[in-house]
Amino acid sequence: MKTAIRYFSKTGHMKKMAEVVSEVTGVKAETTNIPVTEEVDILFLGSAIYVAGIDDKVKEFIATLDNKKVKNVVCFSSAAILPSSYSQVKQLLEKRNIHVDEREFHCRGQLTVMHKGRPNKEDLNNLRKFVAGIIS
Repeated sequence: MKTAIRYFSKTGHMKKMAEVVSEVTGVKAETTNIPVTEEVDILFLGSAIYVAGIDDKVKEFIATLDNKKVKNVVCFSSAAILPSSYSQVKQLLEKRNIHVDEREFHCRGQLTVMHKGRPNKEDLNNLRKFVAGIIS
């Protein structure tokens, strides 16, 4: 099974989470600045909510995806207030006829003093289990 990992991170939280996905899959995590040029069975896509929405760079990345190359997207995210970025990402991917896995991983993210230290060790361990379940 061919896997790719892409993420966008303003604060370092998504990078930390993408590194966990990389650790479990054995695939290098790349930022959304790097296009997906090869065919992949699973694209793990990390995004976060910033002021109630996903960043424009994530939207721009999704616009570059080819539905003939990306078979399935698995979302992972963090946000301080909203439940996850899943619905926003899913809507954009479905417009491109790209399948979005119904399984997603989300944890709280730190915003100033709110949810301080998140994602924490427990969040990252839960992410490890989630990814292992996806690729098994």
